[in-house]
Amino acid sequence: MNNHEAIIICRCEEVTYGQLRSTAEEHQCTARELKLRTRAGMGFCGGRTCRIPLDRIIENVIPNVSQGDIPLKYQPPIRPVTFGMVGEKND
Repeated sequence: MNNHEAIIICRCEEVTYGQLRSTAEEHQCTARELKLRTRAGMGFCGGRTCRIPLDRIIENVIPNVSQGDIPLKYQPPIRPVTFGMVGEKND
């Protein structure tokens, strides 16, 4: 694994560039399918930090990707959550 492959693209789900690229190449999938296969973009931030790099990986692997495909979208939480609730220990 070279340095580029070890870069974490999705911090919430700890998905690396190498994992995303190999999955995209193996399955020739859309950005939405890549998200479902790797869980990138499904963490606390809802894809706010990794959506654009995910789209770019797909564009590099599949250059003629259809613009009509369903794009990834930001998913806000269902209800607001405080940092205290997130860091709270449940025994």
